[in-house]
Amino acid sequence: MPASRRAPDVLVIGAGLAGLACAHDLLAAGRTVGVLEASDGVGGRVRSDHVDGFVIDRGFQVFNTSYPQVKRRLVLRDLRLRRFTPGVLVHTDRGRVRLADPTRAPRTVSSLLSGPSAGPGDLLALALLSARDMLGPVGPLKRADDHTTRTALAAAGISEEFTDLFFRPFLSGVFLEDELETSGRVFHLVWRSMLRGTLCLPAAGIGSVPAQLADALPTDTVRFESPADLLTDDGVLLADGTEAAASAVVVATGPGPATRLLPGLDMPPYRVVTTYYHSASKVPLAEPTLLTDTRLRFLNSCVLSEVVPGYAPAGSALIATSVLGEGATGGEGALRDALAQTYETDTADWDLVTTRTVHDALPAMPPPQPLTRTSRVGPGRYVCGDHRTTGSVQGALASGARAAREILRDLSR
Repeated sequence: MPASRRAPDVLVIGAGLAGLACAHDLLAAGRTVGVLEASDGVGGRVRSDHVDGFVIDRGFQVFNTSYPQVKRRLVLRDLRLRRFTPGVLVHTDRGRVRLADPTRAPRTVSSLLSGPSAGPGDLLALALLSARDMLGPVGPLKRADDHTTRTALAAAGISEEFTDLFFRPFLSGVFLEDELETSGRVFHLVWRSMLRGTLCLPAAGIGSVPAQLADALPTDTVRFESPADLLTDDGVLLADGTEAAASAVVVATGPGPATRLLPGLDMPPYRVVTTYYHSASKVPLAEPTLLTDTRLRFLNSCVLSEVVPGYAPAGSALIATSVLGEGATGGEGALRDALAQTYETDTADWDLVTTRTVHDALPAMPPPQPLTRTSRVGPGRYVCGDHRTTGSVQGALASGARAAREILRDLSR
């Protein structure tokens, strides 16, 4: 935004999903907008890199087609989505157990009743829970008393044994915590979205999602490598000493920059996750299925090149494995040993392509968890991001939409 250009009505700091959604809605309402992005590209945490011929998302990513904001804003066919298997493989001390979604694979129901998976009581409770969440109105889910996810599962009639076999390892990878302490309301909404949508990945990597949003903005709306230093009475002072003026400023950054720019901002703690990307000459699991571990040595693992072949060069497989925190307990060697057990193959010749640690991967969402919060933090000051609602693509986009609505209302006064 050159100094000679008229100051925009609104400056958005951060070109992640929330900031891009906010900019879109403000522009659609006829307001002028500038977006300041500290890095060299859009997306924030939702970006993809290219490393030695591999597509490396910044942390393990899954794209859900059922989110209302996704349906509203994105042209899904242009993303060339590739699906995960609707279910998971669980590694137990007695071998692997396949837990498929019976609504999409009815023939798997009988297998759920055999082995260490689900008894008739758990199967019935799971069916009732899923039917209510999937088919019922969303209002009661949002208004229900809020308890932990573990309490919500017990209230639904799910046994502790089935919870520890399936829900705990699976949801650890969803909520990035392994004690099922996340809000039960959030769990029901997430479970609803999974049942109603398709879990997949774009053919060009998760970064193509924010890229599509950015491509729809007018040219030069986003100014890259322009970190904000502080907010002023007139707008934003950039790190290079220049000032950008605007009537309103939206902070749509990660938690660190947000609390620096808006001192006193109420920000939840964030979960940290590290993803290891290994390559192998032989495919260890020839299907696009998520693998979990009841011993919780990792959150989940998946052969990404079975989901999207283009994630790996010809003749190679790309395996992504995520762990809580800044690295695997015992290091990469211990993780490799765990993967040898869970994939039931020799991992000695696997190569570590790279790792990605995301320190602000997901906000903690213990009960009672507010499902949405105002974006206003002061006169002409607004904030948006997944920390203002449920941590997800839907939450980030919805937060940006809410900020735009509140800004438009205030500017029209």
